[in-house]
Amino acid sequence: MSRTILPDPRQSPRFAGIATFCRYPLLDLVPTECRPVDWAIYGVPFDGGVTYRPGARFGPRAIRDASQYVKRYSIEHDLDLCDTLSLADAGDAPVRPYSCKDNADTVAAFAESLADPNHTRLLAVGGDHSIAYSNIKATWSRRGRPGGGLALLHFDSHLDTVDSVWGERWGHASPFIRAIEDGLIDPKRMLSIGIKGPLNSRADLDYAKGKGVRLITHGEWGRQGPAMLAAFRQELGDAETYLTFDIDCVDPAFAPGTGTLCPGGFTSAEVLAIVRSLVGVNLVGADIVEVLPDRDPAGITAFLAAHILFEILCLDGARRPKASRA
Repeated sequence: MSRTILPDPRQSPRFAGIATFCRYPLLDLVPTECRPVDWAIYGVPFDGGVTYRPGARFGPRAIRDASQYVKRYSIEHDLDLCDTLSLADAGDAPVRPYSCKDNADTVAAFAESLADPNHTRLLAVGGDHSIAYSNIKATWSRRGRPGGGLALLHFDSHLDTVDSVWGERWGHASPFIRAIEDGLIDPKRMLSIGIKGPLNSRADLDYAKGKGVRLITHGEWGRQGPAMLAAFRQELGDAETYLTFDIDCVDPAFAPGTGTLCPGGFTSAEVLAIVRSLVGVNLVGADIVEVLPDRDPAGITAFLAAHILFEILCLDGARRPKASRA
């Protein structure tokens, strides 16, 4: 029996019915025989932490709609994801639109309570990048508060280790400095991929470099990035790893619907290939953030984010023993 029961798209059209992430069942409606749920996917419609364009609060809704056309079988991994993992849409977290800190605490408490904390992994769909802190905290707590913090794979154009902007310490420029301070992630096992400029100053690099965070700038990717990533992965071994994906690491020609555009990024094909190359990583949590649908009337940004969501889940599915793939 399939681990995730989906409507048959040749009987029930993808454009019909209530939208859920990739048409996965709502968490409360997962049949007993498909429990415990392996991944709970939930939205966080919050963008109170942005420093430029607002609108990512509508990201989860747009990605849900776009994901109706995400299918279940991965050619690259030879994997039927729904036969391998039990997947569910856990709805949207409650949000506190007027306070970044209150929102971080509220979302973390919601995420910690979802499904089976001893089994179910969490994938948060934002919203701005400030929501990553909450899902990292919930993941860290549910994994038994591992010593030294989680390893982190970070896709982004920006470092997101700024102490504060306009006096706000919990905005989308600061999730990883807060997570490092709280021991949720290990900066010496953190790799940021796709960073590109310009920056406000050279000093913007100081915190990350001083803590041992590794960077692969977009410029470096073309010269030695794959080798640097392979070396980092070998160093990680079987460490519990969180993946955070800011859509603005993709060039705005391919993902125009985001709030802090940075030209010269990855193509859609490149970034999908990089995510697929991470197969084997012990992925215990993830997020996708900064989709701003109002700036992309064609919907290609949300559509790409929906497929990145699928590829992230495939990393866990492909790591499972083949015997478990019914």
